[in-house]
Amino acid sequence: MRRLYTITLYLLLPWALLHLLLRARRQPGYLRHVAERFGYYTLVPEAPLIWVHAVSVGETRAAEPLVRVLQVRYPQHRILLTHMTPTGRETGETLYGGRVARCYLPYDYPGAVARFLDHFRPQFGIVMETEIWPNLIRAGRARSIPLYLVNARLSEKSYVGYRRFGGLVRESLAGFAAVAAQSEGDARRLTALGARDVHVTGNVKFDVAPPLEQLELGQALRRGFGEARPVLLAASTREGEEVLLLEALEGIAASGMLTVIVPRHPQRFDEVARLLEARGVRYQRRSANAPTAPDTRVVLGDSMGEMFAYYAACDVAFIGGSLLPLGGQNLIEACAVGKPVLIGPSIFNFTEAVELAVQAGAAIQVPDPAALAREAGRLLQDPVTARRMSQAALAFANAHRGATARVLALIELKHQ
Repeated sequence: MRRLYTITLYLLLPWALLHLLLRARRQPGYLRHVAERFGYYTLVPEAPLIWVHAVSVGETRAAEPLVRVLQVRYPQHRILLTHMTPTGRETGETLYGGRVARCYLPYDYPGAVARFLDHFRPQFGIVMETEIWPNLIRAGRARSIPLYLVNARLSEKSYVGYRRFGGLVRESLAGFAAVAAQSEGDARRLTALGARDVHVTGNVKFDVAPPLEQLELGQALRRGFGEARPVLLAASTREGEEVLLLEALEGIAASGMLTVIVPRHPQRFDEVARLLEARGVRYQRRSANAPTAPDTRVVLGDSMGEMFAYYAACDVAFIGGSLLPLGGQNLIEACAVGKPVLIGPSIFNFTEAVELAVQAGAAIQVPDPAALAREAGRLLQDPVTARRMSQAALAFANAHRGATARVLALIELKHQ
């Protein structure tokens, strides 16, 4: 099965190169550091390395508490942070600057992953969430480099998909030195697929603390929005959701409401701007860095690395990726800032976190855009309920901290 998988990868090589070219049309960063995607590096290791793999923005932000703890616990080591997307790489640079090394993880070709591991020779590797690369895992085992799958999650939908490749997935999951799962359900599904030594450590995203400078920026943004205006944030929206959102909000009762739309992917900033123009919506770009005019209906959040600031500047936060069947995005950061959360029906990527937040009174799950508009209008006009949800959100976020310490304890136990 693994041999068939590798042959398929080689057959898909022209498509992989075409994919980079096509993505580069909207995001030129895809044409930079291409050699790294095939295991060729100019970066020279300056110290013993601990390797952390975080595919894109979400995983990179989630890894922040773990990276910072590792830097304290292993001061003689340097952290190597790998990504698969330019936005993940840019996020890593924003968070850490020169305090970590960074590069792309190569595609899962045997020669490429061998060159990566032989070049950097990490003491051990930490793979965030649900990244299963059969050839990479096998190469790590062959070189006695322990790999840990951390903050692991596996939805029921993904479980069914992985099960079709039983032998390959079983061999790969068994190759991890240990697995730190977010929840009991994740642990059960991963074990059923072949993972060994699975531990439930919780979600390290709860340990991401809102940076003070981001909270201060949020206060400045709010002054620019107009402190008396009700502000609804649509965070991490995905393609197709902005139309649904704008249509639903046309009849909202909250007088003078300002909607802040922050697309999940930066390459869609201009696309959403064109949508607003086509619909005749008066909008301003965050990048213009200007006070919001009284007749502006929408602020387009076309900036990177400011999500905590956007949360701090709003009254109510809607979490995108959830109105369409996309699985939703992370609501924990909004809760950590103490904001009432609204989220749509599609949550399979964050099922447990959403269910716990709803049970805690920190979030409301809505079935459709119309219900989203109704609940947003209600909360924006009912400060007592909004304040109660805000307090519940803070309590919810604080109650679930500690996963980072449990993950570190697991890794240290393995390295005794």
